[in-house]
Amino acid sequence: MANTAYSSADPDMDSFVDDATADAAAAERARPIPRISIQGFCDDPQVADVLQYAADDRRLSKAHVSVHMGGIGAAIAHYVDSPTPNLIIVDSALRGAALLPELDKLAESCDPGTRVIVVGRQNDVLLYRELLKRGVSEYLVTPIEPMALMESISNLYNNPDTDPVGHVFAFIGAKGGVGSSTICHNVAWTLSEVLKSDVTIADLDLAFGTTGLDFNQDPVQGIAEALAAPERLDDQLLDRLLTKCSERLSIFAAPVVLERDYEISPEACDIVIDVVRQNVPFVAVDLPHGWAPWTKRVLLQADEVIITAAPDLANLRNAKNIVDLLRQSRKNDGKPHLVLNMTNVPKRQEISQKEFEQALDLKTMAVIDYDCESFSQAANNGLMVEEFNPKAKAPEKFREIAMKMTRRKDMKADKPAASALSALAPLLEKFKLKR
Repeated sequence: MANTAYSSADPDMDSFVDDATADAAAAERARPIPRISIQGFCDDPQVADVLQYAADDRRLSKAHVSVHMGGIGAAIAHYVDSPTPNLIIVDSALRGAALLPELDKLAESCDPGTRVIVVGRQNDVLLYRELLKRGVSEYLVTPIEPMALMESISNLYNNPDTDPVGHVFAFIGAKGGVGSSTICHNVAWTLSEVLKSDVTIADLDLAFGTTGLDFNQDPVQGIAEALAAPERLDDQLLDRLLTKCSERLSIFAAPVVLERDYEISPEACDIVIDVVRQNVPFVAVDLPHGWAPWTKRVLLQADEVIITAAPDLANLRNAKNIVDLLRQSRKNDGKPHLVLNMTNVPKRQEISQKEFEQALDLKTMAVIDYDCESFSQAANNGLMVEEFNPKAKAPEKFREIAMKMTRRKDMKADKPAASALSALAPLLEKFKLKR
């Protein structure tokens, strides 16, 4: 059993508490697990349920997880004739002196490189030290929560001291032509300008993508080459395939060539997005309005999902289908974000924001009014809306979306108060002099 220097469990601390804030923090720290095999052997059915629940999470989607009952005794019997996986999780009701000899027997069958997480009942620092001496990678005390377990596994296979991998934001339209790509591009540009962070836009609409047009670029190569041979993609090849649009914004452009046939596999998408997210803090994935296995995979694997909808019945129906799917498949993640676009079109009957929110049980992230002149002229000039018309209403909405997506505070909101204070300064000074 291999030992690790880092452990997220501390026996001197209380057991994990079922608290929404703690779960959110653990979810933020738990990173995607690589393609490893994990086998669990449990004494307690509740611990088995936690393992199975974690196995269904998107962070463990690449791992092969199997859960068995019987505890450490079943694990010992199983590995007498079978090779051990990358990670063994044993849940045991044995305490103290009774647990250690059983772990010694298990160690005799463990292959080099196999790691072990022990789930026990005692919150005892002496026991914890003994387990570390024997090469146990992690010790957790029941009751355990799925997010805490995922964080522990993540810390074994991802260095907790390094910068986290980039966040992936998936943008999809509830219906074709609702402006999802436009919002994706403008929000990504806003992220790069306001947060001063590196951002990459991945345009997965290979036949009709507009990323090149919107940023006035005509790249020779792009994301299609990466998807065709994902195993070849590394940092150097990625640098050659990306197109720089500004100091901090790059695009992974679509080829937009109809003579080619595009067959995208979910596995290729996983590999390409994983390589990109290792190089930048934020990845904005521009998804086409179409449904395929790879589209579903990208949505389910993304850190945040932004659904753009126009205020009509077809958009409402489609948005509800997407929201229901995400709620069912992403139980440990936050709700998707909803953007209502092209609202208040003259003489058009629209479904109200309140009706949308009630039907989806979802608060709207932003509502963007119809502004034909600003959007069309910006697109025709290869500019973002704020570049073309800083006084338009939409740029403020894009900033709002960017801040909510990244859970950042918009410092711009503090400026009016500061300026008002500076304007009053002379009057305040006179008041002080009179006194």
